[in-house]
Amino acid sequence: MKVLILTCNTGGGHTSCAHYIASELKENHIECDVVNYLELIGEHAARIVEKLYLDSTKGWGTVFKGVYKIGEIYNKSNIKSPVYLLNKAAKEKLGKFIKDHKYTLVICTHLFPSMAITEIKKEEEDLKLINVATDYECIPFWNETNPDTFVIPSAKLNNAFINKGFDKYVLLPIGIPVASHFKEKKDSLHLPKDYVLITSGSMGFGHMKELITSILTQVKDYPIVVICGNNKKLEEELAMIENPNLTVVGYTKDMAEYIQKSKIVVTKPGGLTTSEVATIHKPLIHMMPIPGVENYNATFFEENGMSIKANSIEEVTTCITKLLNDLVLQKEMIKNQKEIINENSASQLVQFIKEKY
Repeated sequence: MKVLILTCNTGGGHTSCAHYIASELKENHIECDVVNYLELIGEHAARIVEKLYLDSTKGWGTVFKGVYKIGEIYNKSNIKSPVYLLNKAAKEKLGKFIKDHKYTLVICTHLFPSMAITEIKKEEEDLKLINVATDYECIPFWNETNPDTFVIPSAKLNNAFINKGFDKYVLLPIGIPVASHFKEKKDSLHLPKDYVLITSGSMGFGHMKELITSILTQVKDYPIVVICGNNKKLEEELAMIENPNLTVVGYTKDMAEYIQKSKIVVTKPGGLTTSEVATIHKPLIHMMPIPGVENYNATFFEENGMSIKANSIEEVTTCITKLLNDLVLQKEMIKNQKEIINENSASQLVQFIKEKY
C-alpha cells in the first residue's frame, strides 16, 4: 500500500492535519507522501487561490460569509457547482501523477482535491478515497464528493453529514486527526507562568492589535503570549507595544508546548487548532468567528460545554476575566473536552487503514 495525502494551502489546519496523519502512517511503516494539491496542478493556481482566501477573511470576513452562503444555495440544488467543475479540470494531471507514483489510497484533508479524486474514481475503481473533515460541520460542496470513508470530528455530527447525502456506513466519527506526539509533555521553552495564550491562526489575521491593546488594559494580573503565525506585519506591530506582560511570537513549531503551559487559550475557531487545544485539555475561548464554518466550530464547542464564544473585542476581554476567575467553569470545560474529543484520532485512523485497506 502506498498512500497519497492531498492538502491545500488555504490556511494551516488542512496541512497540519495532513502531516499528523503522515507521521502516524510512517510510524506504522506505511509509505506515504503529503502533497499540496494546488501546487501540483500549477503554482499560478496555488497563488491565486491562497490570495483569494486571505482576502476573503480580512476584516470581519464579510466576503467569506457571502461565498459560504452561495455554497449552501448550491447544496440545495442538483446543479454541479463551479467549484466542482474547476477541480474536475485537474482530473487528467492528478490522475497521471497518481498512476506514475503507484498510489493505491488517497486521503484528502481539503475539499478541492477530493472533488478531483471523485472524478478519477469513476474510471479507476481500485483507487480508494478517504475524506477528512477538518471542521465541525459538513461544509458546502462536500456532498459532491464520493469517498469510500469519511473521517468526521464527532458522532454528534453524524446526522449533519447524513442529511447532506452521505451513507452512515461511510462515516468514521473518530475526530479530527491530531498526531499522538502532539500531546506529549514538552519543556524546551522559557515561558512566563500561567499566561493567557492568544493565537489568531496560521495566517495571523483580524483586528489583533486593537484586541491585544484592550486585553492588556483590562487583564493586568496575567502575562499575555500572542502567536502571530506567518503574519510578519502583525508581529512587528505587536512588538512595538511596550508592556512587560506581553510576549509576541511569530511562526512557531512549538505550538503544543505553548498550549500546554498556558492557563487558558483564546483562539480563532479553526477546526484543527480547536482540536489541538481540546486534546491537551485547556479552558478555551473562541474569538470573533468568521461567518460560516468558524461559527459552526465555535457553536459546536460552546453548545457542548467545551468553550465560550466571544463575538467582539469587548466580549473577548470580558470572557478572559470571567474564565480566569471561574475555576468551576474551567474544570467543566476540561471534563467535556475529555469526554467528546478523541485524543487518539490519528492513531485510530491508521489502525482503521491497516485493517480495511
